[in-house]
Amino acid sequence: MKASKLFYLVGALALASCTGSDGNDGVNGPQGPTGPSGPGGPSGQNGQNGQDGQNGSGATSPGPTGVALTDPLSSVIALSLNDADPAATIPSMVKARVGILANGAATPRFPIDAATTDTVRAAHGLHHNVVVRWLDPLTYDISPGALRFGANADYIAYFGDNWAAVAGNAPQWNGSGSTGWIWVNHEYVSNAMPATTTPPVGQNLTLAKFLRGIGALAVAADSYLWSPQDIDSHIAKVKQQIGGSWLRVVQDPSSGEWAVDRSAKAQRYDATSGTLTTLVGASLKAADHDDTGGALPAGVVAGIAGDCSGAQTPWGTIISAEENVQDYYGDLEACWDGNQKFVAGTGFDSGADITPVMESSPAGQFGRMSVASGRHARDGYGYLAEIDPGVAPGEYLGRTSMAVGHKKLGAFGRARWENASFVTDGNWKLIPGNPVVVYASDDRRGGRIFKFVSSAPYTAGMTKAQARALLDSGTLYAAHFAGLDNSKGDRLLGNVIPTEAAPGAGRWIRLSTTSTDIAPNAAALGTPTKTVGDALRDRTWNRLGGFPNDAAVRLALFTVAAKLGIMELNRPEDVEWNPLDPSGTPRLYVAFTNHTGTTALDQEGRVFDPAMHATMAPKRTDSTGSVFAMQEADPANPAISTTFSFFRVWAGIKASGVYDAANSDNFVIDRQGGVWFGTDGNFGTNGHSDAVYYLDLDPAHRSTLVPTYGKAFRIAGVPSDAEATGPAFTSDMRTLFIAVQHPGEDRDSVWPPR
Repeated sequence: MKASKLFYLVGALALASCTGSDGNDGVNGPQGPTGPSGPGGPSGQNGQNGQDGQNGSGATSPGPTGVALTDPLSSVIALSLNDADPAATIPSMVKARVGILANGAATPRFPIDAATTDTVRAAHGLHHNVVVRWLDPLTYDISPGALRFGANADYIAYFGDNWAAVAGNAPQWNGSGSTGWIWVNHEYVSNAMPATTTPPVGQNLTLAKFLRGIGALAVAADSYLWSPQDIDSHIAKVKQQIGGSWLRVVQDPSSGEWAVDRSAKAQRYDATSGTLTTLVGASLKAADHDDTGGALPAGVVAGIAGDCSGAQTPWGTIISAEENVQDYYGDLEACWDGNQKFVAGTGFDSGADITPVMESSPAGQFGRMSVASGRHARDGYGYLAEIDPGVAPGEYLGRTSMAVGHKKLGAFGRARWENASFVTDGNWKLIPGNPVVVYASDDRRGGRIFKFVSSAPYTAGMTKAQARALLDSGTLYAAHFAGLDNSKGDRLLGNVIPTEAAPGAGRWIRLSTTSTDIAPNAAALGTPTKTVGDALRDRTWNRLGGFPNDAAVRLALFTVAAKLGIMELNRPEDVEWNPLDPSGTPRLYVAFTNHTGTTALDQEGRVFDPAMHATMAPKRTDSTGSVFAMQEADPANPAISTTFSFFRVWAGIKASGVYDAANSDNFVIDRQGGVWFGTDGNFGTNGHSDAVYYLDLDPAHRSTLVPTYGKAFRIAGVPSDAEATGPAFTSDMRTLFIAVQHPGEDRDSVWPPR
């Protein structure tokens, strides 16, 4: 601002003269004393802004406050096509190159080599850039309380601008391919939290340094003396790092790079009571409270947690799957240890109805908080949460309207949910006249695959609110892979690999205390006609307590499946419905990541005597994982299918070479039905970076000069020991977003460059 100028006027006294000529001037008298200052004048107007200064000469931009440039940070990257042809897509480029290889010709630098670097490596023809990283502000507000991108990015969903411009459109493959919104899950914060005499480690240390830098933490990040109040403060901030982010992204038309539109109204949904959901289709044992101790309305839950993968609903909301919530407030199904051995005294003992412990465990990461208001009961978490993206985090369904807001899908039950997938037609739309069918997987050793069938059918023209309500009530099934070898989990008895020509046979078991299905372990336990309903209510069946009603059944799905003898699986991390499968028949794809632990059940579905578990339970040896396909008996209407076939389409490889890949995880199905997946563990298995792969399932490539059917082609490798998660295409399939999760969790890393 320019300073105002003050002007002082010195007045002279004029003496009146008598008549006659003026005399000569007299000699000046001595100077009088200085008079008092006059009053200040009004402030002048602001001056014009000066010109911008020159850019600094630093080689790199600084990281977030308090975080060193060498701290590894989870991030979202964009792989974009270099081809200027607007009709070109990433899948068309990749599939063309696979076709060249299938015909015996070489295609340079494809697929990319096996290696481990602290960079992203992408197939020739793609360029990449970091879109957003942990702790980046999502708006122009950079104050301590600003919205910031969360930790350990996982599932990604893309919504192109104007995707809903045509009534009835699904968000998949509609709207702009160069501007839009993305949803990103935030699963957890890696490494150890602080204790009273030990500082935090890894990502928790990074967070503590950041908090110290913005004045939100009183203790030094690397201090060995943490008070209970300091620990509470840190845990409260960890809660803010998980959940999900909703942000707008735009592509630079000249460079092709993507960036966050920080002028748009981003939202963060997290594990604090700033995010609220309504539990629908189930009830809490006791009313929840907010993080200050204030009571919440009946059925309203504080926060979402452990958000791993998820789904885009056909009506434009997000299903965010709460997975490892046992780490936060304690395991509701505490009757199983890490080796799947039954543990007595936790509320599931034979001879009584189940009475799980609901109160928060002090051993949980969030249960450690010294203030009771920061702790929440176990039964509020472990659900598929439906988030209404863009709606304020505290707007739980029913707060102001039953048409908007967030809810948890209690009708699906509790598990370590990895994801969900909707049955749709080839346009990714619900099928009028049919119930809504949703598949989901329980990602734990021995976890199962579930199918939910809504009670009422979908009707053309339903509003968003009406379609959402279909998820509030329905029938729940678990997949029983009959004939699977319990000691292996990835093949049939007799060491036979199930193939498309000779598949395994499975059946869907209805999970209800009124179910008349025959329990899979009925014959083995001496009652061949024992129904599922009778077995569940039986207080001694299979060494486990009774489930008196369906509300109890949905509380503990892993234990329910064990009680019935449903075959354990090798960690089903993702399931994806493919309405445009290359085979010509819709199929469900399953990513089995691995299973190298012991089982809870024997081959006939009986729970091992805990005293004999260590010597009798088989230890599975699947360290590389696989991809299976499941085909419903009625693929046109899975709601009425009670049986399915299953077969392996890809097996992980423990070897060194261009096709090495292990531990499949997240899928994405492209607009033509192509199957793509990321890996979680290839680095530990093969010593090469985890990556995103295209899986060739083109039937024409079975008998080509160089058969490529069933091979996985590495398209992009991620840094250090990071996991490649959340692959999501833009609507035009010219960009593929990938989450780089937990770089530097166990190995040295300085990703991302900044």
